[in-house]
Amino acid sequence: MPSTRGFGEALRVESRERLAVIAEIKRRSPSKGDLNAGLDPAALARVYEAGGATCMSVLTDEPHFGGSATDLQRARGAVGLPVIRKDFTVSERDVCDARLMGADAVLLIAAALSVEELTRFHRLAVDIGLDVLVEIHDERELEHALAANATLVGVNQRDLVTFRVDHERAVRMGGVIPSNVVRVAESGVRGPEDARNLRAAGYDAVLVGETLVTSADPARSLGELRIP
Repeated sequence: MPSTRGFGEALRVESRERLAVIAEIKRRSPSKGDLNAGLDPAALARVYEAGGATCMSVLTDEPHFGGSATDLQRARGAVGLPVIRKDFTVSERDVCDARLMGADAVLLIAAALSVEELTRFHRLAVDIGLDVLVEIHDERELEHALAANATLVGVNQRDLVTFRVDHERAVRMGGVIPSNVVRVAESGVRGPEDARNLRAAGYDAVLVGETLVTSADPARSLGELRIP
C-alpha cells in the first residue's frame, strides 16, 4: 500500500494556530435518520478542503449510517486531506480493512473493546502505517486509552446508549487528557460558540458531521469552527 497522509501530524500542526476541524461525510445517523442520504462524497470532500478542513472522517458502516468503503475511496481520491475510517472496529481484520480501503487512520472505541483488544488493535494499526483515534467517554476509558499508548484521543459528547449530548463531559475531560496527546471533541458541535468553548477547554480539534452535512453552505460553516 502507498504511504498514509499523516492524520495525527496534520492535526498537531494545525492546532498550533487554530482549532483543527475533522469534517465528516455522513449520510445518516441512528438517532436522527437521514441527514444527507444522497450526498456526493467526492464533491463534498472538495467543499471541505476549500473550507479549510484539516482532515476528513468518512462513515463506512452501512446498516446504521448508510456509508461504504466506496464513500471513503471517492472522498479521499478527490482531495489531499488525510482521512479516518469511521466504523465499528472489533477485530484485526477491521484494522487491516481500513488500510486496504485507503484510510490514513482508524477509530477504536474504548467502550466497545477490552483493554487487551484496544492495545492489540492499536499496535497492529500503527505497525501497518495507520494513525489511531481512540474514542472515550470518561476518566476510566481515558486510562485504557493511555495504557494502549494512544496519541490521539477523542471525547464523544454523545452517550452511545441514550444518544444524549453532554457538553460538560467534553469540558471536564479536556482538563485531564495529557497535553502531549492530541485532544479531539466529537459529536454535538453545533457552531462557533461550541468551538470556542472546546478550544478554551484545551481541545486541538473537533470532529463535526451533522452540522456540516445539513448546512446550506458547508464551507462557510466549517470556516466558522476554525477558532484561533
